[in-house]
Parts: sequence; structure tokens; C-alpha cells
Amino acid sequence: MSISKETYLKMYEDMILIRAFEEKVDELISTGQITGTTHLGIGQEASMVGSEYAIKPTDYIATTHRGHGHTLVKGADVKLMMAELFGREDGFCKGRAGSLHMVDMSTRNLGSNGIVGGGVGISVGAALSIQMQGEDDVVLCSFGDGATNEGGFHEGVNLASVWQLPVVFFCENNQYGMSTSIAEAFNITDLSVRAQAYGIPGYRIDGNDVIGVYETVLKAVADARSGKGPSLIVAETYRWKGHSKSDPRNYRTKEEEKEWMDKCPIESFAKIIIDKKYSDAEHLEAIEEKVYEIIEEAAEFAKNSPWPSVDTLADYVFIEEV
Repeated sequence: MSISKETYLKMYEDMILIRAFEEKVDELISTGQITGTTHLGIGQEASMVGSEYAIKPTDYIATTHRGHGHTLVKGADVKLMMAELFGREDGFCKGRAGSLHMVDMSTRNLGSNGIVGGGVGISVGAALSIQMQGEDDVVLCSFGDGATNEGGFHEGVNLASVWQLPVVFFCENNQYGMSTSIAEAFNITDLSVRAQAYGIPGYRIDGNDVIGVYETVLKAVADARSGKGPSLIVAETYRWKGHSKSDPRNYRTKEEEKEWMDKCPIESFAKIIIDKKYSDAEHLEAIEEKVYEIIEEAAEFAKNSPWPSVDTLADYVFIEEV
């Protein structure tokens, strides 16, 4: 499989985009400029970019409360996304969704979800619709390790297996469900073995290896698209920040955090790009500077976006009669 130099550089740019966006959101929420809560995916950029690059623009995604990165790479307008976090009218959900429930149907994003594992049932339903209509699309359903202990996950995967639905279940195992380590919540270390119970392929991969993620998801997507049914992929990664803005992370050690930060997916990928002579450090730094400028512009756009009018408080709650 040949991946072009241009794709490598665009992957790098999108990984920087996620990192820059999340860092800016962290700053804005810590200073009270964004209210409510948020769940950051800093450290998980490779799993997000690698998986999203493996699908087509017409394919669907459903993600989690930690879904900013997936939403961005699927093609969301960064200015509208930032405005949504601010709760402003220019957000692509008119300021109603905030961080946890963003939907962008223009990019076939079925939405992030504040319910753990909530996207599984939505994805299976969408995949059933695709199958019934004879379409050529696939659903990429991403979730965290905690979701794999939810009943809805098992029901959804079982149904998708029985009906051979075109959905790829993508678990980003960042080692903690809120403050609970996987060592305390599971009696297995490889969560992908759960695929065996449903008669579908299971893969355990390095979630910090963007190319490895891309190649594995690409295979699973091709299988789903050709009628072979679903797969379960477990990408081992780590969230650098806490579960949410109010999490002091006192349930894990600084040594553990440093060990994972030393495996930074962005730095690792930059070294690969330079070793392949696809770019040099100066060019990559220029990409980074450009992206951070884009994020600053998005934040300014959001701050200047109007608040939703009280007159529209009940709008977008029900489907209009036709």
C-alpha cells in the first residue's frame, strides 16, 4: 500500500489541527470564556486522524463526548465548531449542542454523544439503513474503553454481526474510563478479544501510530463495504488531560503520564516524515504556525458570533410538519 507524501503531510497538519484546537479550548474553558464542561483528546491525535482518513467523505461517523478531533478531521468548519462550543448562533447546531452533542450532517457526522456508548446504537441503525437502501457507505463508530462494558455496546455489536452490517467499531482505549483504570474494570488486557464472541474480526493496534491505524481501519472498512460485516478495532492510546475540566488526575502517577507523553504521536510522526525526506523541521514548523493562526481566528470568530435569540428557544426541537 503506497501512501503519498502529500497524504503524510496532510495527516500531520490534521494532527496539529486537533492538538491546537484542544489546547485553545482548554485555555478558553479554564478562563471561563467557554462555560460548561469539555473532554479533551490531546494525546489521541493519531487514532483520530488515522481512522478518519480510512473512510470516504460519503461515509458516516458517530463519536463520543471526546469527539472534537474526529469532528474536525471529518471536515467540520473550525470556525462554526468553535462557535458551537461558545454556544453562539453561528455554531453548526446554533449553539444548542456545545461540546458533547455536536452534529454536522453536512459531513455525515451523526454526532458526538454524552452517553457512554450511545453512538453504538445510532451507528448500527445508520448501517441498517445503508444496507436496506443498497447504498455503498460505511459507518465508523468510535468510542472509549469504558463503552465496551455497556450493554448497548454488546447488543449493537451482536446485531451488526448477525445482520452483517457495514459498520466498523473503533475503540480508542485511552486506559481509563473516567478515573477507573482498565486493570480494575476488565479481567482481560486485550479488549479486541471480545470480537470473538460475536464472530467478527478483532484487531489490537498501536493507537499512537497514525499509519498503522489508517491501514487497519482501511482494511476493516473495505470488508464492511464489500458485505463482509463489522469489525472491532482497539487502538491503544492515552489521554494526556483529565477526563473532563474538573478532573485533577490524582488516580494516576506523573511517571505514567510522562511515559505516554514521551510517545507523543505528533512528535513520532514528524520524525517519520523527516526520515522519509518528505519534509524538514522548518517546513513542519511552518505548518504548525499556520494551523495555530487558524485556531486563533476561529476563536475570535466565535467570540464575535451573536448569542441565540430567546425568541428561537423552542426552535429545532421538533421536526417541522411538511
